Amino acid sequence: MAFKSLAILTALATIVVAAPAKTVTCPDGNTASNAACCPFFALRDDLQTNLFESQCGEDVHETLRLAFHDAIAFSSSLEAQGLPAGGGADGSMILFPNVEPNFAENLGISDSVFFLTPFSASHPVTAGDLIQFATAVGITNCPGAPRLEFLAGRPNATAPAPDGLVPGPQDSVATIFARFADAGGFTPKEVIALLAAHTIAHVHFVDPTIDDAPLDTTPSTFDTQFFLEVLLKGVGFPGTSGNPGESLSPLPIGDAENEGEFRLTSDFLLARDPETACTWQGFINEQEKMTSAFAAAMAKLAVVGQDTTNFVDCSEVIPAAIPFNKAATFPATKTIADVEQACAASPFPSLATDPGATETLIPL
Repeated sequence: MAFKSLAILTALATIVVAAPAKTVTCPDGNTASNAACCPFFALRDDLQTNLFESQCGEDVHETLRLAFHDAIAFSSSLEAQGLPAGGGADGSMILFPNVEPNFAENLGISDSVFFLTPFSASHPVTAGDLIQFATAVGITNCPGAPRLEFLAGRPNATAPAPDGLVPGPQDSVATIFARFADAGGFTPKEVIALLAAHTIAHVHFVDPTIDDAPLDTTPSTFDTQFFLEVLLKGVGFPGTSGNPGESLSPLPIGDAENEGEFRLTSDFLLARDPETACTWQGFINEQEKMTSAFAAAMAKLAVVGQDTTNFVDCSEVIPAAIPFNKAATFPATKTIADVEQACAASPFPSLATDPGATETLIPL
């Protein structure tokens, strides 16, 4: 009995009690896992109040576009040759506002640079951190969007990126895949995952007669409608025809109060390419699958060109995501007969059609 008691005491002595996680109290009273995260609480609240207004609006869409264009502007092959290669997610768009925003593929991005720059001046964060943090905060205003990881610690850019590193809607599939691989080792599947951003995107300047055209019928909801609607047969253009980078839209009709849907040629091609068609179709009506893939790909994009050795995980500052559970549906007047299915390996999802005898209109 004595030996049994001793054995029990010995076992108890080996139990390690996990110490409580260390936290710091920030000057503003918030609690953080690391002091480096403290400045981001005030920045978050400032962004939500004075830029996004806690809405999934145009400023959210544009900030997300800025995060992508800033980060993708890096070339590992140019770097290996000792040539100017860009710094990736380094805030160069903000720090050199008269250079990169003037490149053809960045037209219109000056607006988001203009609106974000004052936050850089009033908060002690770098430009690269500001862009990626603002994106992570902003999309949480869109129902269905994931809560993105945010790592702090990007140094400020010391030079602008060279031209030609941002892919355009007129590029071939091969060119797009090569550019993403060169920038950050992205696979074709990860490219498709990143394109989930287009579910809340608007197009500027591809058609000079249209300033703000959505890419699906639900541009304020981070859902899978985009992946469905890009596979519908195109029937017309919401503006003029013959624009490089634009393909026929399945829902082109608009009026004084509603926009027609825009379709980028790059989206059209990637949805039908043999290498990515099944990945594309696989996101339709699979909300969690799509958002998980997008979050993982965005975590990779957000640190392109960066040495993350000393970065600090401040994801705790990002607001909670807004759930969204509505099933994908065919827009009114559209059915499975309108689908241009490119994935032969699996059946197309069975979906209902929205009620209505006329084409779906998208409010401005």
